[in-house]
Amino acid sequence: MESPRAQALAGHWPQALLSRGVFRHIGAVTLIARHWPLVAFLACALALGAAHAFETFGHLAPCELCLKQREVYWAALAVAGAGAVSRLTPLRLGRWVCAALGLAFACGAALALYHAGVEWKFWPGPASCSGGQGAVNAADLTRLLRGGAMAPPSCDKAAWVFLGLSMAGWNAIVSVGLAAASLYSARWADR
Repeated sequence: MESPRAQALAGHWPQALLSRGVFRHIGAVTLIARHWPLVAFLACALALGAAHAFETFGHLAPCELCLKQREVYWAALAVAGAGAVSRLTPLRLGRWVCAALGLAFACGAALALYHAGVEWKFWPGPASCSGGQGAVNAADLTRLLRGGAMAPPSCDKAAWVFLGLSMAGWNAIVSVGLAAASLYSARWADR
């Protein structure tokens, strides 16, 4: 069954588009946009889970900028969770929540781009994040357990690269997409 919008536009669109189900896809996008805080909550949880999986199973210790990027996802997770719960109340906060998520994800994208630029040596990283080591090994952990100091990983060395992009580069792409989806969803949030 087509949506009322699809039925209203049916006379103005070529029959070929209607027969291919284009309006069903538009309906799915609108449905996701209307429930964006919940979708954003799940996206943040997935991103944080992936980061912790790389740390736990991939043995990739996060640098200072990596941890700051996670902080953005934790903040967005809290905003998205509050927004998802607010849909159960008579309050109409959806547009504000989506706008706040868009801003949070845009800040996350800027931070990820900055980190990727540091890795590509386009600009220097923070002084507290340079000169460390690239990976943590068992000897470092043993030294830490005995009370010794352990140098944090350096921000200017990509610990993992896939298709030419580091985790910071992929995070920038994902964050830009989430920011755009958040701002688009603000249009549909309170309907």
